[in-house]
Amino acid sequence: MSKLGNLGARLHRGEVSYDFIGHRKIWYGISILITITAIVGLAVRGLNMGIDFQGGAVFTTPKTSVSVSQAEEYAHDASGHEVVVQKLGNGSLRIQIAGMDTQQSDKIQSALAEDFKVDRDAINAELVGPSWGDQIADKAWQGLAIFMVLVVIYLAIAFEWRMAAAALVALIHDITITVGIYALVGFEVTPGTVIGLLTILGYSLYDTVVVFDSLKEQTKDLTKQTRFTYSDVANRSINSTLVRSVNTTVVALLPVAGLLFIGGGFLGAGTLNDISLSLFVGLAAGAYSSIFIATPLVADLKEREPQMKALRKRVLAKRAQASADEDYSRPHGDEVHDDEPEDHAAAVVGPRTQPAARSRGRGRPSGKRR
Repeated sequence: MSKLGNLGARLHRGEVSYDFIGHRKIWYGISILITITAIVGLAVRGLNMGIDFQGGAVFTTPKTSVSVSQAEEYAHDASGHEVVVQKLGNGSLRIQIAGMDTQQSDKIQSALAEDFKVDRDAINAELVGPSWGDQIADKAWQGLAIFMVLVVIYLAIAFEWRMAAAALVALIHDITITVGIYALVGFEVTPGTVIGLLTILGYSLYDTVVVFDSLKEQTKDLTKQTRFTYSDVANRSINSTLVRSVNTTVVALLPVAGLLFIGGGFLGAGTLNDISLSLFVGLAAGAYSSIFIATPLVADLKEREPQMKALRKRVLAKRAQASADEDYSRPHGDEVHDDEPEDHAAAVVGPRTQPAARSRGRGRPSGKRR
C-alpha cells in the first residue's frame, strides 16, 4: 500500500488528524482576504465581456502569416475600437470588435481584406446583436438562482438547515473567487465561461456533501456520550474524508489543467481558455471551501444550540477531571520509581544462577592430586 493510502487509512481511523475546526479562524481570514481581493479586482478592472454579451462583429481570416500584434493594429486602425485577436489552430485569425453595426462591419471587412491582401469574401464576418447577449446573461442568472434554491431545499431536507446554509456560503465563496480571478486575469467572458461556472458548482457541492454525510453519520446520538463535542466529530469527519477529497480534486484538475495550459496556452485555443479557467479555479476553490469553510461553519452553528452547549460543558468538565486525576497520580509514581535501586529491574527477572555456579566452581578444590 502506498504512503498516501496508509495516511488515508490512519486519518479514517483517527490515528492522526489535523485540527481544522480549531484553526477555523485562520481559514476564515484567508477566505475573506481572497474574497476581498477578488471583489476589488472585479470593481477596478471589471469583466472582459465577449461580444456574445455586449454585441459586435467577429471576423475570421484565412490561414495567414500575419502576427497577432499586427492583426490587432490593422483592426484597431480600421475600427477605432479595442479589439481581441486570437490565433486559431489552423493558422487563421479570429478578430473580435465590440459595438459594431452592419454598416461599420462591412467597412471593416473591406479594410481588413486590403490589409491582409486577400479577397473580401475570404474574410468571414459575423454580426452579433447586444440583445442576444442580454438574453444569455438573463438565462445564466436564472439558472444560477434556480440551482441555488434547489440546493438549499435538498440539503435542508437531506441534512438540516445549518448544513444547507453552510453549503450556500461555500458556493457563493467559490463563485466570487472564480469571477474575481477572471477580472484580474482579463480573460474574456463567453457562453463557455458561463457553462464552466455552472459546472463547478456541482463539483463543489459534491465534496461538501461527502463531508456532510460522514458528519451526519458520526453525530447520531452524540448527546448520549461525554467523550466528544460536536466540533471534535466534525474535525474527525473532515480528516476521514480528506484524502478522498484531495484525490477526487486532483484527478478532476489534471485534464482541466491540460486544457488550460496546453490547449489554451500553447495551441492558442480561445474557447478552451474560456471554459478551462473557470473549471480550474472553481474546482480548486470548491475543494478548499468544502474542507476549510463549509464544515467549520456548520460546527460554529451547531455549537450554539443549547444541547450542544451543554454537551460541550460536560465533555470539558470530564476532561478537566481526568487531567487533574492524572496530575495527582503522576508524582507518587515518580517518587516510588526514584526510590528503587538501580538493579531493581534485574532482580525482578530472576536469580542469577550462572554466577553462583561459577562461584561454586571457583570454591571447589582443585582436585585430589598427589
